[in-house]
Amino acid sequence: MPELPEVETVRRGLAPALEGAVITDARLYRADLRFPFPPDMAARLIGQRVVSVERRAKYLLIRLGSDDILLSHLGMSGRYRIYNETPPVLETHDHVELMTDGGMTIRYNDPRRFGFMDLFSSEAMASHKLLADLGPEPLSNAFDGASLGAALDGRNTAIKVALLDQRVVAGIGNIYASEALYRAGISPNRKARTIKGLRAERLATAIRDVLNDAIAAGGSSLRDHRQTSGELGYFQHNFNVYGRGGEKCPGCDCSGAIRQVVQGGRSTFYCAKRQR
Repeated sequence: MPELPEVETVRRGLAPALEGAVITDARLYRADLRFPFPPDMAARLIGQRVVSVERRAKYLLIRLGSDDILLSHLGMSGRYRIYNETPPVLETHDHVELMTDGGMTIRYNDPRRFGFMDLFSSEAMASHKLLADLGPEPLSNAFDGASLGAALDGRNTAIKVALLDQRVVAGIGNIYASEALYRAGISPNRKARTIKGLRAERLATAIRDVLNDAIAAGGSSLRDHRQTSGELGYFQHNFNVYGRGGEKCPGCDCSGAIRQVVQGGRSTFYCAKRQR
C-alpha cells in the first residue's frame, strides 16, 4: 500500500495540473471503488475551481472553491495519470476522469479497487472519521524527538508496531518504519516506551530523512506505484533492509544476515548487530 512518500509524489504531480483550474467535466465509470462514491459526486465537482492539492498522512485532499474537499486514498493499486493533450482510449481500470479548463485530463486507475474517494465540507474535516485521530505529520514542525517520545510513553508494544499506528505519527507504513529504525540503529523489537530522549531524537531524525529521501526518488515502486507521469519511483533501489532478508547488512561488518520476522502480521527486516 502506498505510504507517505508515494502519496506525496502523486500530490506533487497533481498540484501543477489542478491548482487554480476549473473542473469542466467529471465522469465516474462505475458506482464504487472500495466504497460507493458519495451521492452526486460528479455533479458536485463540475464547475468547481481547485484551490489546492494537499496531503494528510496517506490521503490526498483536493480543496475546492465550494469549500468542499475531495479526499482520495490510493488503496493497493490506485494511480493518477495526467494527460496534457487528447488522452488515449480509456483503459480497463480507469474509473474516474476529471477534465479542466486548461485542457488537462486526469484519470484515476485502480485495478484492485481498494482505493476510495469521499467528498465533504471543509468544516467536517476535523471530525472526519479518517482524519480526526491522525498523529502529527512527520515532515512538519509538530514532529520531533520530544513529541515522538511523548506519543510512545507507556506503550509496551514493539517500536516497529507502534510506528504503524497512525495515531503516533501519520503516514508511515511497513517499508519506511523498517528503514527508519535501521538508520536510527534501533531494534524493531525494543519496547516503544523505551524510545525517549536522545534515542527518540535519533529516530525522529531518521524518519524525516528516510521520507525526504524517498520523496526525492519518486517513492518506492514494488508493484503498483506510479508517478502521475507514469514513471516508476526509484527508492526501492536504496533500501538498506526492507525486502533484503538473508542478505548481508550494508552498514556494518556483522557476519550474520539481515533478519526477517513477522510483527503485527507484517514483515520486519533488521540487522541484529547494528540495531539495539
